[in-house]
Amino acid sequence: MLRATARVMSSFNKIPAVLPKLPYEYNALEPSISATIMELHHSKHHATYVANFNKATEDLQAAAQAQDIRKQIALQAAIKFNGGGHINHSLFWENLAPSSNGGGQFPSSGPLADQLEAVATANQDPLLGYVPLIGIDMWEHAFYLDYKNVKQSYLDAIYNVINWKEAEKRLASA
Repeated sequence: MLRATARVMSSFNKIPAVLPKLPYEYNALEPSISATIMELHHSKHHATYVANFNKATEDLQAAAQAQDIRKQIALQAAIKFNGGGHINHSLFWENLAPSSNGGGQFPSSGPLADQLEAVATANQDPLLGYVPLIGIDMWEHAFYLDYKNVKQSYLDAIYNVINWKEAEKRLASA
């Protein structure tokens, strides 16, 4: 694994950031992930990261024009957190697929089966220095309405909708 994927990064490199359109309907991942969770997670939670990132980058531009170094430094945490949230969620949507579209079918052999490695980051920090093959949102907003506080049940269910074909494409492009 080397660097972030071109598709996620190219959509992220645009300022202002834009909430990506999902490649499936909100109810397409049921019963693993409910339409209610998907709609809230995408249209509210991820949208908030996009809005906050855009606000922070606007403020950064204004601080740079004013040559306000303190303000520029103070904005870095907001840019990292909200930008990371945007990158990570954009990746998350792409690495899910309905079972009818190849979700949950881990390859029994090949490069992906031989090389899967788990790496975690704190908070919404983006994964740097690696190509993220899949990402699983482990924050409560991603599963609490469906699985309450039983993370293992959520993990068992989400593997039914992981888009392993997309993960293979990311590995091949690395």
